[in-house]
Amino acid sequence: MSREDNSLVFGIGVLAGVAAGIIGGLLFAPGSGEESRKKLENKFNELSNNCPCIENAGKHALEAMDVFLYKIERAIKKIKYGYKAKKLAKAKEKEDSVVYGV
Repeated sequence: MSREDNSLVFGIGVLAGVAAGIIGGLLFAPGSGEESRKKLENKFNELSNNCPCIENAGKHALEAMDVFLYKIERAIKKIKYGYKAKKLAKAKEKEDSVVYGV
């Protein structure tokens, strides 16, 4: 991952953390459900008006997650293929020792 990608992921993480903190604070605060939902809606609107980057944060977060999952899948495939290759090499070695008496 490049430094720019790391910064983007970090920024998205910070935004998600802030949003989660606000949501958690509102949901666990004393008050009725309707009152809490209204506060949550107002806070979200306030944040989205103050920071236009929030609109694109979800898109960027999903893109970053897709790249991350792709890299993990590739690493898992490499491990699987490496394991299979070692197994095949051992089997070939056994076969050669039986057939050729090595």
